[in-house]
Amino acid sequence: MLTEDNNGLDRLSLENKHRKEKKELQAQIQALKKAAKNDKTKKKELTAEIARLETEQDIRHKHEIENFRSGQSISSDISEQIEENNEKDISKNKISKAQKRRDKKIQQEREREEQIKQQEKENLHGPRNTEIQAITAKLKKRNLKIFPIPSDGDCLYKAVAHQLTIKKQCSISVDELRRKVSTYISNNKDDFLPFMSNPETCEMLTNEELNEYCDKILNTKTWGGQLEIRALSSSLKCPISVIQATGPDSIEQGTEFGDDPLIIAYHRHMYSLGEHYNSTCVDDDSDVEDRSN
Repeated sequence: MLTEDNNGLDRLSLENKHRKEKKELQAQIQALKKAAKNDKTKKKELTAEIARLETEQDIRHKHEIENFRSGQSISSDISEQIEENNEKDISKNKISKAQKRRDKKIQQEREREEQIKQQEKENLHGPRNTEIQAITAKLKKRNLKIFPIPSDGDCLYKAVAHQLTIKKQCSISVDELRRKVSTYISNNKDDFLPFMSNPETCEMLTNEELNEYCDKILNTKTWGGQLEIRALSSSLKCPISVIQATGPDSIEQGTEFGDDPLIIAYHRHMYSLGEHYNSTCVDDDSDVEDRSN
């Protein structure tokens, strides 16, 4: 039998209340993001505001749970005091730039996880599955299968890191791969600038804009694409083969290095959040089928 606190709030009601408040907060956050979409200054302020709102809610929920367990209800006065004290603590703490970047990465991961959960509920017979079937068929010819990589902004780098581990017995972190890409593009600007343009002006990037681009590669979870694959291949001195559903069986980078390529899969429709990369691995089931035939 469920116990109740002084307000008659049983455990299930409290959990439902917290879930509802979390959903309401996420809706509030989405509205704030939409309002600050094209304002860089507001975006920076918004990151701190979101962290504050989530921290306050977490603290309040923890206190409500603790008071529920002890048979006490938390008064609105105490709740307001907690929020007030928390705001004072946040304003007093001087957060380093590195910590701000880490906090931002954590927040981005939370948002993407929520979006992924929603995406998984969508129609399983749409473009996503059609694409996966096409890529799976192409990989099967190579006795390979998809090795899933989380969709968190690091998918390209994690896919390449996985390939290096299984093919080269070489362990390289995502941060190190991002550093290699950022450094290579920065040191070879003339090779990359003709293929890079400002999305607003459609003009070729200036040196300053390219430096900002490289800084984002290094310090954020900005998504990697064809240019980053080229930089990865060149900095690692290793060919990379990209399998996709449509077009040629694969897109090759770094063939001049003449080595066994790292093989990754490119998905346009894996998630509604945007494009995605997976790694690949040997399909042991395929070996069994071949032997049985």
